[in-house]
Amino acid sequence: MELTEKTAKEIDEAREKEYLKKVEAVLFIAGRFLSMPELVSFTDLNPIILQELIEELKERYNNEESAIEIVERDKLWKMDIKKEFSDIINRVASGNSEFSRAELGTLAFVAFKQPIKQSVVIKTRSNKAYDHIKKFMDLGFIRKKKTGHTYEISLATEFYNYFKVQDSESFIKKIGENKDD
Repeated sequence: MELTEKTAKEIDEAREKEYLKKVEAVLFIAGRFLSMPELVSFTDLNPIILQELIEELKERYNNEESAIEIVERDKLWKMDIKKEFSDIINRVASGNSEFSRAELGTLAFVAFKQPIKQSVVIKTRSNKAYDHIKKFMDLGFIRKKKTGHTYEISLATEFYNYFKVQDSESFIKKIGENKDD
């Protein structure tokens, strides 16, 4: 079979569509900001091609009537929900399906008192707070810094990104609003 110019173009277009789907799937499932090296390792695509595909996805979501957008910050990319839907998302994200009431209580306590010693959190919230702190560390929501025999705990940038709040008071208010849900 002879490879015509038209056939080659069709093959290239099909390949690009598959690449686009691959990048979209990675951004969707990651749920966090990804660097170019991470995107390369997850997709096995060339960084130049990846950059073009990300721009195409950004354009696609901006042009469509979609609640989704591709956010870029400091050469990191993330698929996210547009800001006008943040109230809905915060209600869902802070619901029982992802975090227990006790976990949210520990996170709210840290948000309210930060920076705070881990020993104070444990004393106030019980030994279960060790598990909560570990979970929130793994999610990148809090930072720990060794101070003496304990750690000092404070909120990390990922906390604010995830809950789409500007400050800890906004988070505490949202948790309080959802208490009766």
